[in-house]
Amino acid sequence: MELRDIEIFLVLAEELHFGRSAERLLVSQARVSQAIRKQERRIGAALFERTSRTVRLTDVGRQLRDDLQPVYAGLHESLERARLAARGVTGRLRVGMMPFNVVDMHHYWRTFRSRHPQWELEIRQLAYMDPFGRLRDNDLDVLVTWLPVEEPDLTVGPVLCTDPRILAVTADHELARRTSVRLEVFADFQHVMAPDMPDYWEDSYLPFHTFQGRPIERGRPVSNAEELINRVGMGEIVHNFPSHVTRHWGMPNIHWIPVTDLAPLSYALIWRSDAENELIGALADTVRELGALRF
Repeated sequence: MELRDIEIFLVLAEELHFGRSAERLLVSQARVSQAIRKQERRIGAALFERTSRTVRLTDVGRQLRDDLQPVYAGLHESLERARLAARGVTGRLRVGMMPFNVVDMHHYWRTFRSRHPQWELEIRQLAYMDPFGRLRDNDLDVLVTWLPVEEPDLTVGPVLCTDPRILAVTADHELARRTSVRLEVFADFQHVMAPDMPDYWEDSYLPFHTFQGRPIERGRPVSNAEELINRVGMGEIVHNFPSHVTRHWGMPNIHWIPVTDLAPLSYALIWRSDAENELIGALADTVRELGALRF
């Protein structure tokens, strides 16, 4: 099996969606389908169960995924170390971003790079799927995400920014003319969140109940930002965001309304406690020295 075909299989096994896998791999959906069919012919069994609505791993597919993941990770890391060594780079720090304000944080990244040119800093924008798992699987070294994070194996580092809350609605929504809203209004409309979040962490972003105890309804979960904002734009949902998204999404069909009674979200550096190293420490020191952004 060629290295690229292994990568295609593992990405599809994670995303379980041909379109998103193709986007992530920067190939066509036809290329993904072709690679999977070739692997299934070679193995002699289906790796995925496909319907018009879902993609699932078969038992054979799950076994192949579990066998290939550590092999692929080791080979990929070896190739990366060789590539970095050829450029005189002695280390790499992989930072995953849950917020969208990468540009706002450029001064952190620029300062780190200027101080440590011997290290490569890689900034990744993450989908909403299992970000703590990516730290634990060693796919990331550091995560930037909202607080609180109460995971016993993870360290909470310095705060990078604190952001007020806004509610996104379509421009012709019944709330669109309001100058502000309160959490109680959330219970009148449907929202969405990503799947498989720890309850306390999801509740800190979008509470399960209003302050008066009314449930805030969740619809079909989403795993990527594009689907989320498109569903807001179609009027299917409303969604609570940190205010920095207004600088990321300039969309005429979306109206942003300040939320007056939800505390601002703070975003911090998070890393595995047992994986802390010189590079992580240097980034944390950079953030502490520069201080947190406030909007």
